[in-house]
Amino acid sequence: MRSSLRRVAAPAVLALSLFLVLAACGGQSDGSESESGGEASVSGEIAIDGSSTVGPLSEAAQELFAAEQPDVSVTVGTSGTGGGFEAFCEGNTDISDASRPIEAEEEKICQQNGIEYTELTIALDALTVIAHPDVDVSCITTEELQSIWEPAAQGKIDNWNQVNPGFPDLELALFGPGTDSGTFDYFTDEINGEEGASRSDYEASEDDNVIVDGVSGTEGGMGYLGFTYYEENADALKALEVDGGQGCVAPSVETAQSGDYTPLSRPLYIYVADQAYTEEPQVAAFVDFYIANLTEIVEAAQYIPLNDDQLGETESALDSLGG
Repeated sequence: MRSSLRRVAAPAVLALSLFLVLAACGGQSDGSESESGGEASVSGEIAIDGSSTVGPLSEAAQELFAAEQPDVSVTVGTSGTGGGFEAFCEGNTDISDASRPIEAEEEKICQQNGIEYTELTIALDALTVIAHPDVDVSCITTEELQSIWEPAAQGKIDNWNQVNPGFPDLELALFGPGTDSGTFDYFTDEINGEEGASRSDYEASEDDNVIVDGVSGTEGGMGYLGFTYYEENADALKALEVDGGQGCVAPSVETAQSGDYTPLSRPLYIYVADQAYTEEPQVAAFVDFYIANLTEIVEAAQYIPLNDDQLGETESALDSLGG
């Protein structure tokens, strides 16, 4: 469920806006064509689950796809990247949304269950450190972030000025993703030096809207989430610039694409079950449509698009799958 703070378009409005964008750009699916020259009609069900960061992208693709293929039912869950891979590797979903690459243990479970898959990079993200707008801090170093979020900080760091004497004397209230989130995995790895290593005395949720509401509604609030969730709530949150050793850099489309926003810029993925793609026409039609219209879908959904080289790599990966 969307937070009341977010700039939300109703599904019909979003579908229409996406349709107009794609029509203007001349986007076409790579699916097979009927004799009349249009897209061949398909039907059936498609199950998607995984990252709450990637979920809105797949929802946007689903809404637009439904205008062309109304007989296909696409469900998009957001149980977190880890939860999504668990369902995917058990054969319960056709596509897994992910904000990090699949891990060795997850890959092993897929192999044990005969699930072969193809990884497709679909967008970029600038993982954003957010604060309550009244917090008088504009930039934070990766070392300062570690001092807040590392396991050793639990029960010890509870005020902004404990992190840096120049920060305000203000109680620190922390909000962040739960342990099934790929955002949690990425942040802890990059900031704390070990995936999953984090203090646990914070308000954790797999729903990014809960993090938005917590930080925006709590004096001294701080957290981290995907860039699009910040953008959609920029009037209620402050995005902190991050100094990874080369000076303070704000999260943005430009800094994510250039690689200047380090170490918190990252790729976003969908994982497609190869067998579902080759044996279920509705899955192939949806994935082909998703990638054929990817740039427009990503921009309309207010995410960070791939650069030309990255988009070419994704298209090549789909070609190898048979798209």
